[in-house]
Amino acid sequence: MRTLIQGGTVVTATDTFAADVVVEQGKIAALLRDASTLTGSFDETIDARGQYVFPGGIDAHTHLDMPFGGTTSSDDFETGTRAAACGGTTTVIDFAIQQKGSSLKAALDTWHAKAEGKATADYAFHMIATDVPPPVLSEMADVVREGVTSFKLFMAYPGVLLLDDQSIFRAMLRAGELDALICMHAETGLPIDVLVERALAAGHTAPIYHALTRPEVAEATGTERAIALAEMANVPVYIVHLSAQRALERVMEARDRGLPAYAETCPQYLFFSEDDLRGTPEDEFEGAKFVCTPPLRPKHHHDHLWRGLANYDLQVVSTDHCPFCMKDQKELGRGNFAKIPNGMPGVETRLYLLWEAVREGKLSMNRFVEISSTAPAKIFGLYPRKGTLAIGADADVVVWDPEKRHTISAKTLHMRVDYSPLEGRQFVGAPSLVMQRGRTLVKDGTFLGKAGQGQFLRCGTFSL
Repeated sequence: MRTLIQGGTVVTATDTFAADVVVEQGKIAALLRDASTLTGSFDETIDARGQYVFPGGIDAHTHLDMPFGGTTSSDDFETGTRAAACGGTTTVIDFAIQQKGSSLKAALDTWHAKAEGKATADYAFHMIATDVPPPVLSEMADVVREGVTSFKLFMAYPGVLLLDDQSIFRAMLRAGELDALICMHAETGLPIDVLVERALAAGHTAPIYHALTRPEVAEATGTERAIALAEMANVPVYIVHLSAQRALERVMEARDRGLPAYAETCPQYLFFSEDDLRGTPEDEFEGAKFVCTPPLRPKHHHDHLWRGLANYDLQVVSTDHCPFCMKDQKELGRGNFAKIPNGMPGVETRLYLLWEAVREGKLSMNRFVEISSTAPAKIFGLYPRKGTLAIGADADVVVWDPEKRHTISAKTLHMRVDYSPLEGRQFVGAPSLVMQRGRTLVKDGTFLGKAGQGQFLRCGTFSL
């Protein structure tokens, strides 16, 4: 299969230039000023005049088909990756979850079974380690050899996911020996549980109390602890879903000292706020749509996070896509905010929101590509196969129409969830074509892929 993408403006993390893109056998074969000089015919020619050509997006933080809070996230690998592709994301990195007392291998086998035959876009895995006795620490090497080279550890959710500092430190030391990367959910979970107990005892049950019992200082303290432990272990650390000013300041201070500290934020922390958790005057439980962890923060945090992205103190924008329907799922927490399943949908709308930031001058187009594709590819060992448009890279290509106007609705999005936090919002800019390894996944808003065509990606080990 030989395809020509003609007349577009190619945008990478470092360059912007007019070029025709030649795709052969699923790879980028050439970037040419004028492909008309080439000999031979093309099976397909795509007119990209007036449009931008990006590498496919990489969402480095999703939770598909994940059991949590007495239910399961509503998108599985088929619906979740289809939604991702429709929004211009061609690779997701999901989380396999070790059950306490079980092996990492069992967790990895479970998540392979969830994805195989279903994924419509490419996927890789992180490993959530919830229990790290010596046999599991030894087993980390086997997981790395399987191409899962990042391990997520939790300071929150006591009894389910939380690890004590000694266990975290041991896992960090082992990761350093394997050139693996530690991802940290950095909140001090035990005091948070006390605040939750006190709020419920006082009769505070509304969704807003999810935020009020998870204060900014809990995240800042957790971030500081995570970085301190990583510094002691002499290993890099990646802070997931950073939401707040003080946590960002801890990352900035570490990076100013030359430490390999990295962090991502998510669209919900850039575009929504604590006010959304208050619901509507008619129904405060509408705020449950916005319950995620860490919680949404007051609006003044937005400026700090945008500045962090502009100054390279934040490296990635991922979604933490973990959708739950209001009906039968979020409603489990009506009358008790602590029982609302934590998570928001976003894998399909991430690039729409970030493009709005480009239009507003908050991001350059090159930075847009970097934080949504190139940086996660580099950090998680997928570059240069993924995350760029270069000769030899996978032909994961997004042709982006910068003037396409559309209105967001849960009824027209492809995520399997019964609401959208962006319902009714108008956007300018959307993909006209999404290609994965040279195969068209989405054209003019129509999904053309099929379940099972996504490939599992073995990630390389971490390198500074």
